[in-house]
Amino acid sequence: MDKKDLTKLSRKSEITNKIVLVMCYIVIAVVLFCLFLPLFLTIICMFKNKQEIFPTEFHLFPINPTIDNFTRIAYLQYTSIGINFFQSLFMTLLVASISTIMSLFVNSLAGYAFARLNFPAKKLFWIITLMTMFIPGITILLTSISVVSALGMMNTIWVLIIPGVASAYNIFFFRQFYLGFPKDYDESARVDGCNSFSIFFRIYLPSSATPMVIMGAGTFIGYFNSYLWPTLTIDSDHAYLAQIMTTINKLFNDASTQGYGSVLAASFIALIPAVIIFCIVQRYIKDGIALTGVK
Repeated sequence: MDKKDLTKLSRKSEITNKIVLVMCYIVIAVVLFCLFLPLFLTIICMFKNKQEIFPTEFHLFPINPTIDNFTRIAYLQYTSIGINFFQSLFMTLLVASISTIMSLFVNSLAGYAFARLNFPAKKLFWIITLMTMFIPGITILLTSISVVSALGMMNTIWVLIIPGVASAYNIFFFRQFYLGFPKDYDESARVDGCNSFSIFFRIYLPSSATPMVIMGAGTFIGYFNSYLWPTLTIDSDHAYLAQIMTTINKLFNDASTQGYGSVLAASFIALIPAVIIFCIVQRYIKDGIALTGVK
């Protein structure tokens, strides 16, 4: 090829790259638009009254902005559903926080045991643990309810926490992370007189900030968004234990009297903890991806 042909090829390549880049930007813009449009409409409708949400003539922005939807949530007990929104939000945050701490401790310890310890039937237990990842939770829902009922945990805070603490996926994640640790750490620590628990708490646990934050964020959001399990295990006589998604659902069912604006306002307030969690763990997620790439 002469220089002219090479020049033409390079120009074609540049044009192709620019077209691909433009197409990527268009796809990203469409995806972002689809993602943020519902949130944008939610924010707007929070400040509309009951008549403006479903008007005869469409208006994107509220004609008479109001904060009545927020005041209803803040000052009313919602006697028709028997649940206070902010009490439900506090209880959900409490349950999610306790569950996350317990889950991280149990699953990281189990991951360490499968990665570094030798015990009888280890492979069998590991296979059983992995098998639970392929069982849909809905298929064992009735059995799980029977178990917690027999243990006397129904309508208590523990029925919202204990059943979801152990997670095969989290155990698998921690095990794979701990397998990347050099065995020299264990050998040196044992020479210094440390047992298995001391090695875990002094070496492995302090070095697990990234997986702890990533798994903790996922666990927290999972508990926070839980709907079906709290609905089936907590009855209306124990409304103080109601979780936020159950409360929002009852608000939605009662929207004919309270208005859909209150439902949207409650949904937006419930979204705030998840956004805060994401902002906190964003850097650790990037570190986790980089760490995975290095390994």
